Order: sequence, then structure tokens, then C-alpha cells
Amino acid sequence: MLPRLACLAVSHTFAFLRLLPMSDREKDVEILALRHQLLVLQRQVGKPTFTDTDRAVLAGLLHHLPLDKLRHLLLLVRPDTLLRRHRGLLKRRHAAACVPKRRGRPPTIRSIRALVVRLAGENDSWGYRRIHGELVALGIKVAASTVWEILREHGIPPAPERQSTTWADFLRSQAEALLACDLFEVRTLTGARLYVFAVIEHATRRVRILGAGAHPTAEWIVQLGRNLLMDLEDASSRARFLIRDRDSKFTAAFDDLLTDAGLNVVTTGIRIPRMNSPMERWIQTCRRELPDRTLTGNQSHLLHSLREFETFYTCHRPHRALGQAAPLRPLPAPINVPEQIGHLEVRRRDRLGGTLHEYQHAA
Repeated sequence: MLPRLACLAVSHTFAFLRLLPMSDREKDVEILALRHQLLVLQRQVGKPTFTDTDRAVLAGLLHHLPLDKLRHLLLLVRPDTLLRRHRGLLKRRHAAACVPKRRGRPPTIRSIRALVVRLAGENDSWGYRRIHGELVALGIKVAASTVWEILREHGIPPAPERQSTTWADFLRSQAEALLACDLFEVRTLTGARLYVFAVIEHATRRVRILGAGAHPTAEWIVQLGRNLLMDLEDASSRARFLIRDRDSKFTAAFDDLLTDAGLNVVTTGIRIPRMNSPMERWIQTCRRELPDRTLTGNQSHLLHSLREFETFYTCHRPHRALGQAAPLRPLPAPINVPEQIGHLEVRRRDRLGGTLHEYQHAA
């Protein structure tokens, strides 16, 4: 607030110097023109919003004028309001000098507060939970409520909280044995449709993007199923069930292939996407963080972007279901030394030209 007040003081000083060579008639004409503009604004604007700096400037400029003069001025606020604000400003200044020493929990370190504001400014879609997860991934021990308070103090509202469903609670108890797959559509620059086939593990939240193509035939789906089985065998997966929807692209040959490998295929109900909620949630995350923010040229461009997002999602992005850890990266030890917290040096790594951001401690 103080730098802004200083800037406004300098600008008003130059404005005052500009008025010195003007005659009284020119000043009167300018006052009438400004009053008429103010009348036009009052007819169009319902209720203007003043910042603390605006209130301080108005109070400082007008508190020396007599009350009878203020009543005839055409202002966005009443003269009584200006006088009340000025009295309140003096009252708070006097009360601040008599405030006792603060007690209770110490305030959050300034570097952490600055980092929270930085993360919120560089990532518009991140709420306080997402920012808290990034801080935990960096080893910074801070409560989620503290992140919410910092965002609120800086006028940055948090993202709306999402409520879990009963089906999700049921799946969470059996997550280690569950896989889920689905196809989703991506449009290119020319309007062509490309279909992406992905599989997610419920327990680890690890995602495997198996392929993308313009014509998802039954043979293509079966071949991707073979690739999935080889990946699961290499990873020593203990999955026993695969959840899929009732898309006609999943044929009996695809189900027989998985059944022979020991995977039981479970189909969701008709028009019940919540029965495959982890997969649907990942598709929503992928769309919001990648296709909705980039332009896809062709199939090879889409595959390259999806590979980068798969690496980012499984090796860096925090997951609330995993305690803010990434599927393939454990959480680091928390930072408890005050000297280390007071000198945070966090660097950003960009993926896909800055579409995805990763934050790490400077070496």
C-alpha cells in the first residue's frame, strides 16, 4: 500500500503543477467537464469499489475542506463517509501503537507466503489443495488451511472442493486389484478426431497411455490389450479386475484376451460414469491441463504431448489419494530446520514449452 501511496502522491504533485499556469476560467470549465463525466459514470456503474489506497487518497485530499463545502461536491461517496473513514484511519493508527505483543502460533515465514502466491499466480487453475500438494512435494511442511489463509489475504479464492462419492469409497477399499480403461476424443487443428486409449491403476494412480489413432478398430484395441498385458507383467502387477464401459469398440476378443491372462472384465452400468470415476477423473485432468491449453497438430504431435504428460503425471504431479505423493516418486523428508526454510530456492522446470510446470529445490 505504501509504494502505491507514494506513486499517487508523485502523480498528484505533477497534476497540481499542471494546474498552476491555467486560468480560473479554464479550471472552472475543466471542473464542470469532470463533474459531467462523473454523472455519466454514476448512471452506468451500480456501486464502485474502493481500495484502501483510494480511500486514503480521498481522505487526505478532502479532510481539510469545511463540511459545508464537501456537501456540495459531486463524489462517488458521501462526505460523511469520507470523514468517518478518516477518523477510522486515525483510530487504527493510534490503536496499532498500543497493540500488545502477539501471542500464539508464530506467523508463516515470508518466503513460504511468497512461494504460495507465486504458485497461485503461475497456475490459474490450482486451488489451495493443489498448491498445498506442491509444497508437500517440495518438503515444505505447512497446513492446507494456512495456504487457504494466505490466498484469502491476497484476494486469491481457492478452487471449489470436490466431494467424494459412495462408489469411490467402495473402490478405494479394493484399489490394489483394480484397473480401469477408457477411450477419449481429441480434436486436431483441422478438426480431425483422434481417439486415445489409456489405463489407470486405482491403487498407485499410475497411468499408461497405450496409443492414439484416428480409426480405433477392434483389432487395434486388441493389440493395445496385448501391450497392456506385457507392461503389467514387467511391473509385476497384482491387478485382477479391469473396469471398462460398454463401448462397442471393446469386443469379445478383447475380453477373451484379458480373461486368458487372469483379468476379469467388469463393465459399468449404462450411462453411469461414476462406476469408472478414477478413469473419468483422469480424463478430465488430462483435458484441462493438456488439450484444452494446447493446439494439436497431428497424431505424432498428440502422442509426444501425451508421453510428456504421462511422465509428468506419474513422476511429479501430487495426488491427494496418495498423500500428495506422485505414483513413481516418494515424498522427500520434510524441512524442519529454520535456516533452510528461511532461504528457499525453488526453481521451475517447464514441459511442453511451459504448459506443464514442475518445481524443485535448487541444487
